[in-house]
Amino acid sequence: MTADGALDRYALRRLVHEAGQRLAQAGVASPEHDARELAQWLLGCSLPLAEGADETFVSAYAEAIRRRAAREPLQRVTGRMFFRGLELACRPGVFIVRPETEVVAGAAIEAARRCTRANVTDGPLVVDLCAGSGAIAAAVATEVPTARVVAVELADDAYAVAVATCERHALGRVRVLQADAADPMTLAGLDGQVDVVVTNPPYVPAGALEDVETACHDPHLALFGGGEDGLALPTALVRRAAALLRGGGVLVMEHDARQGAALRGAALAVGFRVVSTGRDLTGRDRYLRAVR
Repeated sequence: MTADGALDRYALRRLVHEAGQRLAQAGVASPEHDARELAQWLLGCSLPLAEGADETFVSAYAEAIRRRAAREPLQRVTGRMFFRGLELACRPGVFIVRPETEVVAGAAIEAARRCTRANVTDGPLVVDLCAGSGAIAAAVATEVPTARVVAVELADDAYAVAVATCERHALGRVRVLQADAADPMTLAGLDGQVDVVVTNPPYVPAGALEDVETACHDPHLALFGGGEDGLALPTALVRRAAALLRGGGVLVMEHDARQGAALRGAALAVGFRVVSTGRDLTGRDRYLRAVR
């Protein structure tokens, strides 16, 4: 500790180490990482670059650790979340993006890029159904600069964040619409014209939530897909995607690890001709890919 009562770099590192131990005792899955992340967020720099911390930091850090130990998600504490290199606002009422969804977005981005190569005169038209925070839509617009992107979200809080996300990262390049993604009248004017439909819809089966952080802090509207198997909304969106897509267009849909076979069957039943299940980075079945 320095003469003025502030923490020197060594005392700061001890404080962060002790915070990690507290988070571990609270059952946080990544305690050391979260303790460092919260310190770096408050300091505005990485720990190796930090020279120390004053009393204001110490009290703010203690409060942040208290909230995280109470199992408030890290993203809620910091008010930010990251997705494929983009920083997004994380607000109450908005689903927190997951790493597995980055793989789903990547599959949609690759499908859009292939459309770009096939048609050099006009960029691909991509529709993101159940857009949530706008993470996927913004990622597509950022990584496929020629894409024309439309995002659809129903919930008020998520719609507001999606608008802000797309304005920040892809100003003027994403149209965000507040509407029911499964309604046949939503985007009816685009039926038969879309190159890629991507969606991370609510798909959790009834009663399947086990994680306390998800159960307490993510909006249930963004979690449960309807029905005991969670497939009511995903199946409806497969039908909606079939109407929106042109011949040869691609649907990419995130789903629960147990829903792959059912959704492949639903896609074949409404006219998709090539269907497969993609896996996430942990090797679990994670998304449907279907060609119209």
